Amino acid sequence: MEKALSQRREKSAKLFMNSISLIGWLLILLSLVKLEPPGEPVVLALLFLFLLISEYYPMPVWRGHTAITFPVVYVLFLLYGFPYTAIAYAGAVLIVNLIHRRPVRTVLFNPAQLVISFYVAAKLLPLMEPLLEKLAPTAIIQGMLGYIFLLAVYVLVNNVIVDLVLVIRPQHYSFKMWKQKTLTELNSAGISLIYGITLYVVGSQNRGEIDVFAYFFFFSPLVGISLLSATIARLKREKNRLKLLFSITSELNQMLPSQDWLSALRGSFNELIGAEASLLWVKKDDEWELSFKDGRTLSNCELPPEAFAEFDGMRNPVVYNDRKKDGGVAAVCFEEDVKAFVYSPLVIENETIGMFIIARSRTKSFEDHDVQSIATLANQLAVIIKTRMLFTEKEKVIVLEERNRIARDIHDGVAQTLAGAVMKLETAGKKFDKNPEETRKLVDESVMGLRESLKEVRESIYALRPYPTQKATLAEAILRKIEAVQKEYQQDIEFEIRGQEQELSPMVEKVLFDTFQESLHNAIKHSQAMKVEVLLSYQTEHILLKIKDEGKGFSLFQAMLKARNQPHFGILQMNDAAEKINASLQIDSKEGSGTEVSITVPRMGIEGETTNDQAHASG
Repeated sequence: MEKALSQRREKSAKLFMNSISLIGWLLILLSLVKLEPPGEPVVLALLFLFLLISEYYPMPVWRGHTAITFPVVYVLFLLYGFPYTAIAYAGAVLIVNLIHRRPVRTVLFNPAQLVISFYVAAKLLPLMEPLLEKLAPTAIIQGMLGYIFLLAVYVLVNNVIVDLVLVIRPQHYSFKMWKQKTLTELNSAGISLIYGITLYVVGSQNRGEIDVFAYFFFFSPLVGISLLSATIARLKREKNRLKLLFSITSELNQMLPSQDWLSALRGSFNELIGAEASLLWVKKDDEWELSFKDGRTLSNCELPPEAFAEFDGMRNPVVYNDRKKDGGVAAVCFEEDVKAFVYSPLVIENETIGMFIIARSRTKSFEDHDVQSIATLANQLAVIIKTRMLFTEKEKVIVLEERNRIARDIHDGVAQTLAGAVMKLETAGKKFDKNPEETRKLVDESVMGLRESLKEVRESIYALRPYPTQKATLAEAILRKIEAVQKEYQQDIEFEIRGQEQELSPMVEKVLFDTFQESLHNAIKHSQAMKVEVLLSYQTEHILLKIKDEGKGFSLFQAMLKARNQPHFGILQMNDAAEKINASLQIDSKEGSGTEVSITVPRMGIEGETTNDQAHASG
């Protein structure tokens, strides 16, 4: 039902736009029939050039852009009448629309609705002249009032036509959008009003003959301001685009270890590129998966193998301007009124590892700078996805190494002990009748071996249990451990968290928690400290975990020598684990001065502004 209503509204909007286009272009054709040779063709050509420049370089106003062309149109009307005005105005707008490669319907509609708006204002002006003669004591003021009336009717009719199109269309047209458009048009009308009044003030002074140079010098500031302000606005827009692109990629880098790392694309990307819908496929183990979708996409979307084969062969962005002609292999994944698409492959080392598709409802709506922005973001995504794949592979290798270590420990420890115990028990069974004492000795040795094996099995089972950080965040796991230690040892422990907590990869969380746990264990068992301080700081460029005590300290050199001969998770093991996640471990201690253990994990990129964060736990 909703889809049918949307289609009816779309057809109604097209019918209304086609009707306006037909009426407007009939007026333009009638104007062509009525044309007579112009009195001053050079002035006419100059005014047309000013119209063209003002339309191509719209002036930025509050919350929008607008072409300040009405004063030029008005002078054309005064000098040459409506026919030349309609043809010049429509011609300038038509050329600009063609240069911007706008859809045919828009190319025909824009000049037509502007000509109709001015035609209505020009036809109503003579009806107001008797009233204006009564209100105005002089011809100059009468001319000003006539200009104001013409401008007001033109702006009103123009906005009513555009508002009707936007209201009829199925796309949402909110009061906020109407307000922003109206304020933009009022800004334009205000500037046109000031320039029109200035025209009459300057014209009231006797400055000799008005020739082409007079018009040139009068309108040059208007055109020059439009040209300069539009250039500044474009540079500012490009600066904001690059800044926003940097912000998106930085946020993606920051969220790379988390599962929901693609959420950075939501919202920010729409602001960057004005996308109404987007999809991202990622190639994993030679299989394509839909990893992200946003906006006006269909809930169920399955592409045939031929589509993914086409993805594999793409190396550069491809633009599809009109879905009716060709929307690409993935057009079926978008709503029917989504018309234009950009397919931007994620390519790294000449291999396509993903496909980013962006869509808009208006045909031919993607310009070159839009495609460049999309391609730049696609390149960033390619690097990030490849990095994430490498991270995943590295974690798989680490997990495999851990499993192999446990298997080796079981084989070299528990299995050997059990095998020895079995052999001794078998021997004891054979000697039971002949040598009871020897038998008892073998049984006792077997029992001791089995007890040791039982201990090793329990340690292995504990190692295979879900890790504390798998059930909670790193901060929560640390807090629970502190609470358990305080309950058991009545130890004074302070825990401080700084910065915005971020989701980390399971491996990073494991290493940080193991480092904290070992350091806390050493502080309680060996340092005889009255107080332990723990700091977890999420800083701009890295994550810092610091465990500090004011105990008796130790000789780091002697501890390193001792650690070489002990298999538990000690100093050497902490350092090896830190290296696996590209972290740096620092231990500062000496006898009588306490101990401070710090582990610093760098982030993938620099996010945001510099954050000042003290390097020590608060005292």
